[in-house]
Amino acid sequence: MVHSLAAAVDLVNTSPATGGPDRLVDTQQLGDFVERHQMSGVGELGATDLSEVRAVREAFHKVFTAPDQATAVIRLNTLLSGTRITPRLTEHDGHPLHIHYFAPDASISEHLSADLGVALAHVLAEGEWERLRTCSAPDCGNVFVDESRNRSRVYCDSRTCGNRMHVAAYRARRRA
Repeated sequence: MVHSLAAAVDLVNTSPATGGPDRLVDTQQLGDFVERHQMSGVGELGATDLSEVRAVREAFHKVFTAPDQATAVIRLNTLLSGTRITPRLTEHDGHPLHIHYFAPDASISEHLSADLGVALAHVLAEGEWERLRTCSAPDCGNVFVDESRNRSRVYCDSRTCGNRMHVAAYRARRRA
């Protein structure tokens, strides 16, 4: 599930809706995403796949940025209702036994909707909606899953946004 949550975060963060450039503009970038997340059962990618994945990406973004858990649940259920979820155990590419939720002949968009959607569904079902966050840095809209024990993480990446914000606060204190 952690792998799928990371893939969901990465997918959403390719969107210009997070404040950065669109990092999913062609099938090459989609292929790179598939390879980076070691997604199995993905065939030749085309323009239709790219368009559908971009729509799924925006649907996931709406789940992460929902104003409350009830809205997140509605949005995720809407996304999941468009998939054929077919759970099955599998081992491949050196990965241990795990569950795939997408149908064997699923398109890449359905694959992402099912696998990543079920991972997010587990987060919501466990009452952990508040772990789905948007970075607090004013110039960053990236999403992340707060996996800290006390749910205190506020930046998408402590090395970039976190460090930048801490340095800015330090400099402001020094000027005062």
